[in-house]
Amino acid sequence: MNIIVCIKQVPGTTQVRINPETNTLIREGVEAIINPFDENAIEAALQLRDKHGGKVTVITMGPPQAANALKDAIALGVDDVILVSDRAFAGADTWATSYTLSQTIRKIGQYDLIICGKQAIDGDTAQVGPGVAEFLGLPQATFAVGIEVNDGVLKVNRLLEETNEIIELKLPAMVTVVKQINTPRMPSFKGKIKAKNAAVTQWNAKEINAEESKIGLKGSPTSVVKIFTPPPKGGGEILSGSIDEAVDSLVKKLRDRKVC
Repeated sequence: MNIIVCIKQVPGTTQVRINPETNTLIREGVEAIINPFDENAIEAALQLRDKHGGKVTVITMGPPQAANALKDAIALGVDDVILVSDRAFAGADTWATSYTLSQTIRKIGQYDLIICGKQAIDGDTAQVGPGVAEFLGLPQATFAVGIEVNDGVLKVNRLLEETNEIIELKLPAMVTVVKQINTPRMPSFKGKIKAKNAAVTQWNAKEINAEESKIGLKGSPTSVVKIFTPPPKGGGEILSGSIDEAVDSLVKKLRDRKVC
C-alpha cells in the first residue's frame, strides 16, 4: 500500500508576528516544527503501512529550510521524502498550494491513499487537503478519527460536532485526520541517525510540470488584505439589586446601546 502524506513546516510558537507591509508571517528567528495535525497524519500512515505493507512518502512545499521537517519525518520512520521548493511558489494561497502539491503527487505516480492533517496551525483554513483531492479528482473524507482498509475499500470514522459518521470510499482517496485519531510516536535513535545522513529529494516548478499561471502569488485567486490582533475584551459589569431590578437595568442598558 503506497501512502503519500502532505505536511507543512510551521512556526513552533504562539508568539506569531506579522509583517505589517506584506501581511505575512515573520519566520526569522522562530523555531520551525512539523504542523501538529500532520504528525497525526504521519502516524496514521505508518500504522497502515505496518499493517498492510507498502511505502510512506512525505511531501511538503516550502523554502529550502523545510527540508528539516522532512528529516524529522524520516526519523519517525517514513520511507521517502520530497521537498517541492521554488521561488515561483512564494505567496501561494491555499488554492495554489493545493495545485502545487497535486502536481507533485502526479509526478510521484502510483499511490493508494493521501493523508493530510486537518489544518495547519498557522493558517487554520483546512482547505489544502480537500483542494488536493479536487485537483486529482479523488473521493475524500475529512476530520477522520479512524481509518481502516479492507479489499481496496477505505472505511473512515469521521468526527462531527455532535456525533460520528462512518463512510466508505474506494481507493485511491484522500483523508484529513484530527488529533484524536492517534498519539504520534517519538523518533527512535536509529531513526535520528538515518535522518541525519538522509538526502532530501528536491523538485522545482519545472520538474513537477506546474503551470506558471497557477502557482505562487500569480496563481493565487485570493489575497490577504489585512491582518490584525483583535482588541482585548473590556471588563464586565455586575448588576446589583434584586433579580427584577437587575433585569430592568440590563434591558435599559441594552436599549441605550440599541441592541434591543
